[in-house]
Amino acid sequence: MRLYSDITGRRLAQVAADLGVVLWVWLWVRIAMRVHETTLLLAEPGRRLEEAGAGFRGRMTDAGDSVSGLPLLEDRIAAPFRSAAGVGADFETAGQDLVTAVERFALVLGLTTGLAPILLVAGTWLLLRLRFVRRASAAQRFIDADPDLDLFALRAMANQPMPRLAAISEDPAGAWRRGDRDVVRALAVLELKEAGLRPPPPGVSPAT
Repeated sequence: MRLYSDITGRRLAQVAADLGVVLWVWLWVRIAMRVHETTLLLAEPGRRLEEAGAGFRGRMTDAGDSVSGLPLLEDRIAAPFRSAAGVGADFETAGQDLVTAVERFALVLGLTTGLAPILLVAGTWLLLRLRFVRRASAAQRFIDADPDLDLFALRAMANQPMPRLAAISEDPAGAWRRGDRDVVRALAVLELKEAGLRPPPPGVSPAT
């Protein structure tokens, strides 16, 4: 498997792109965490309401318990305190629900904030990198000797723009059929550059 180009300039660009994607992901993870932490501050009123409700419930319960044992009065005085304790429990529950809702909202907002730009950039980068790796790895299997240039020269005539072909030869197809070594190699180099590969050292005549 070939991960990087043989061509220095393109290889440096690929490494820079890889590092850039890592930095991009780190940056948006930090931003998402910051958004999550900031949004959680909205839960503070809910926590205060929960604490106040719990405190009020506890005091009313204690008050009801303290008078429930008085002689003759039985439970008539304790009942209002215990009823008030139920109100405190309702406030406590409302505070808990508010905190839970804010925590869920903070999580969703943080994930949305971070994942959208990360998936957009990292997904595009991954597709391009996989495309290069597949193309370069496949091409490398055919380019271990000078005669293999014949295949890439043929592909160049099919894939490369006309101006590039004309810059190499006025009749690239004829030169390919005649087995013109210089033209075949120049055509192959065009195609190999697209795959991020260097041609093999010259020395063996290309197949005709």
